[in-house]
Amino acid sequence: SEAELIARLQDQGHLPMETQLADAGAIGGSSWRNLLQQRPLQGAALLQFTQQLATLLGAGQPLDRALSILLGLPEDERSRRAITDIRDVVRGGAPLSTALERQHGLFSRLYVNMVRAGEAGGSLHETLQRLADYLERSRALQGKVINALVYPAILLVVVGGALLFLLGYVVPQVVSAFSQARQDLPALTRAMLQASDFVRAWGWLCAGAIGSAYWGWRLYLRDPQARLSWHRRVLRLPLLGRFVLGVNTARFASTLAILGSAGVPLLRALDAARQTLANDCLAQAVEEATAQVREGVSLASALRTRQVFPPILTHLIASGEKTGALPPMLDRAAQTLSRDIERRAMGMTALLEPLMIVVMGGVVLTIVMAVLMPIIEMNQLVQ
Repeated sequence: SEAELIARLQDQGHLPMETQLADAGAIGGSSWRNLLQQRPLQGAALLQFTQQLATLLGAGQPLDRALSILLGLPEDERSRRAITDIRDVVRGGAPLSTALERQHGLFSRLYVNMVRAGEAGGSLHETLQRLADYLERSRALQGKVINALVYPAILLVVVGGALLFLLGYVVPQVVSAFSQARQDLPALTRAMLQASDFVRAWGWLCAGAIGSAYWGWRLYLRDPQARLSWHRRVLRLPLLGRFVLGVNTARFASTLAILGSAGVPLLRALDAARQTLANDCLAQAVEEATAQVREGVSLASALRTRQVFPPILTHLIASGEKTGALPPMLDRAAQTLSRDIERRAMGMTALLEPLMIVVMGGVVLTIVMAVLMPIIEMNQLVQ
């Protein structure tokens, strides 16, 4: 928002005179700028930086000394340059959270808020260690989901390429011999020849049309209302919807748990955790629940009235609020949802693999039959 922009610029020592929204019509230019702008540090690089900094601080090293030691560890120039800038800002008297925030989006808002909370509570190395554990669990879950889906994706690409090769090259070469012999071709063979002619004549045009449709869909989803409507429909899908809901809910619960453990106030923690949600429908539900919590409603009741989150999350939050142990209950909810996601990913893989094999095998069998049927008929005529 404009108010947040002004506040962040003032925190950095600037005096903004005027704020103006970017041109919403300049979609193409914005897309190219997004490709060139600095992406947040993530993955193994962020995990390594967090773990090593937490270890050095826990061993009693001063912050600037720990950052100087870390300069010799990363292999890529981008990480070394970022650590150098952070060390220089810290040596100038600024806290670590300010140094991280001045990296122009290299560190996520959640990361900066966690570090700021650790500094305020005097337990920076413990907060960094919790952050490292959180990043490691998130990376492990992401890896398991990707590994579960990589085989079906490879199978789809390989069989699709083989299908295009058969239709574009093999079928015309084999069947042309029967056409030159003026033999009447079976209906299945004629249909396969028509499909082959279509692929060779219009294949590139179809590929271009698919690419154009994809980019058109991306531009359509840039509209907030259209994206919100689509994300709401995604949550209603039988298998994919429950999977998307589980992934986002586990990330939300884990983020809220780690922020609560670091002593971040609930309203600020909810705002930061909402930023981690990739589904706009869920983000809107959290925003509405945050407004209710600000008015005095319990978090469990506010989330339950939205009717989009899994019951296990609201039940554990209610138990945590009653016992005064909300962060541990949120962490338990995150672990439960993560295990459920792993089971669903494995189940989807177990269902997709045989289904794709049967479908692709049927397609290949149809092509083979289209080639063999003229040969069988010719043998019968010869006999």
